[in-house]
Amino acid sequence: MSQHDWALMNRVAAGDEKALAELYDRFGSLVYKAAWQFHPTQADAEDAVQEIFVRLWQTADRFDPRRAKLVTWVMLIARRHLIDRLRRTSVRPKASTIDDDEGGIIDLPAPPVRERLSEESAAGLLARVAELPELQRIVIERTYLQGYTLREVAEQLESPLGTIKSALSRGLARLRDRLPPDLAAEG
Repeated sequence: MSQHDWALMNRVAAGDEKALAELYDRFGSLVYKAAWQFHPTQADAEDAVQEIFVRLWQTADRFDPRRAKLVTWVMLIARRHLIDRLRRTSVRPKASTIDDDEGGIIDLPAPPVRERLSEESAAGLLARVAELPELQRIVIERTYLQGYTLREVAEQLESPLGTIKSALSRGLARLRDRLPPDLAAEG
């Protein structure tokens, strides 16, 4: 347990602007990298970072160093916020849908997939996802295309979280190995 982290978050919770600035200095670039993965433009990513740090400030009193390291807690808050934003944008009419092989609908949230990739690149990526083994395909579709957390996917599939994490990791590795040069350059 880091006493420094505990003291820092107590100062943030008390409204100490210098403490919030220190928190931003320590984790701002890491949070920005995560936001950039979810948002198509620099402005959207920067807005998300600002919202995340407001949320960190508002929930600073909930940080418990016995349960998690500060970096873990910050990134958990960031990830939850980014997924919430993604879900909000995916409900808008702007989001596209496609039919999968089994006749179901896959939601494609506009920001991360549709605006970062050309139509041709997105179609190529979806075709490669469809070629993955079933569990890897399902996990990638639900986490990246539908915005579910890994824990939610584990509950939906009634599988251990470790199994879901492994399937995601193996699936992403397979996708990276199979990406054509034009998609690899966009990643």
